[in-house]
Amino acid sequence: MANEPEMSRNVASDFRAPPPSPVASGRRSSVANDEILTEFLHRSLRVPDLVLPDRVFPRQNPKVQSLPKLDFEAINNVSGEIIEVIGRTGCFELVNHGISDRILGSVLESGGGVFGLSPEKKSAVSRSAERLYGFVEFHGDEKELSEEFVWCRDDSLRSEMEEVWPIQYSNFSEKMESLMSEIETVSETLLKLFLDDAATPKSRFDFDDDETREKEISGSICYLYKHCHNTDPKPNDDDQYMNSLRYDVIRMLIRGSEHAHTLCFHVCNGSSEFHVYSKKGWVSFSPDNNALVITIGDLLQTWSEGKYKHVIGRPIFKGELEDCISMAFLYTPPPIPKPQKDNTISLAHQLLLI
Repeated sequence: MANEPEMSRNVASDFRAPPPSPVASGRRSSVANDEILTEFLHRSLRVPDLVLPDRVFPRQNPKVQSLPKLDFEAINNVSGEIIEVIGRTGCFELVNHGISDRILGSVLESGGGVFGLSPEKKSAVSRSAERLYGFVEFHGDEKELSEEFVWCRDDSLRSEMEEVWPIQYSNFSEKMESLMSEIETVSETLLKLFLDDAATPKSRFDFDDDETREKEISGSICYLYKHCHNTDPKPNDDDQYMNSLRYDVIRMLIRGSEHAHTLCFHVCNGSSEFHVYSKKGWVSFSPDNNALVITIGDLLQTWSEGKYKHVIGRPIFKGELEDCISMAFLYTPPPIPKPQKDNTISLAHQLLLI
């Protein structure tokens, strides 16, 4: 027992506690004779550069009162100066477009009913990676600024919607087909104006292969938006509104390349503001009630070799006492079939075969 204290001291001296966990520091770590491990530790201690949401969201430029107006009835007399302004801003108002307010109002009223379906029926026709039509699902605790439904000329969409909204959808789809046809007619005239004016326009049918053609040209679609009003106003409503708007716009910018298009027609009568977003920032203005707001698409920017700038637009219905409906028509011209190759055998080749 006399040797027990000495033995305890020897055991204590032989036992060593594990070293403390490494703490990141600004100095470079070093390990003798191990350059690989030294370099690994040096890189591991670096703090990554983080891109915060405030830096992702575009900055607002000084507010403008109006954007260039294009008179469709005088389309042949449009000056080159107005074309240049449209190219820089990527957005303009189209007046005297010839589409009656009665047709627009009828489609808006009929389309608004689609948002009255139950959540179960909406989930049955929700968008996915495989299909670009249907209801856009939202996830989050806070009230969203809007709901979305994407319409297109697709037999699968028609059959699925007729199961959950049978009689009303057939009526709505017929009205949408008629309105889309009118918008496509106007779009063809505008494209001819813009591409003929471009210095070196790229052929809209100049694709390397059939797969690229099918990917780039997939038909026109329409986004229907239900802009929800705030039923429970609070002192910090403005902050919540801006946070929701930022989330909504970032989501819109991320998916902006989902559907390639040349022009986007915005039907947004009664909107308090219209926001135009680009990589450089965003501006807002007050559109005329009888005008169609048109934004430039990514395909037109490519075909004009950058003369017309691609932007994304969004109507704002702030302060409204009831839900509002708006529509955005993304126009993509149909592809023209490639000319068939001449399979005629020349006389010289016929003589060689003989």
